[in-house]
Amino acid sequence: MICNRKGQVLWARRYGQHSWQFPQGGVDDGETPEQSMYRELYEEIGLRPENVTLLAVTRHWLKYKLPKRLVRWDSNPVCIGQKQKWFLLRLESDHESHIEFGCHGHPEFDDWRWVSYWYPVRQVVSFKREVYRRVLREFAPIVMAEQGRRDGRKRYR
Repeated sequence: MICNRKGQVLWARRYGQHSWQFPQGGVDDGETPEQSMYRELYEEIGLRPENVTLLAVTRHWLKYKLPKRLVRWDSNPVCIGQKQKWFLLRLESDHESHIEFGCHGHPEFDDWRWVSYWYPVRQVVSFKREVYRRVLREFAPIVMAEQGRRDGRKRYR
């Protein structure tokens, strides 16, 4: 999840679709979750480690199951859901121009925008909603503290 100093989060539209989500990706063999996050960050939206600051990682792995209608039974292995470790990144202010889709083959996204912090919970596909709610709740104090530093005022929990 990528935020800016205004407390907004980066919301990306799936390529050729009407659905929006946070960028995400899988862990390849031999990678740590953090290594895969940086690889996916570049492959999906063109950002490199120097374009962002790592602020936090979820305490636990979070899981969701796909609705039966979305399970691809003919794939190997069959994917029935995901287990995810989430990272909170802050995009450094002068690095928006580095956002570029399709740096590695076929793009996963074709548009992006900054949205208010809680907006994704209301907009994401229903089967991901609880995971988004948990992640946003866990990261909220950090994002709000970042915003408070930007605004020059204290924020209390």
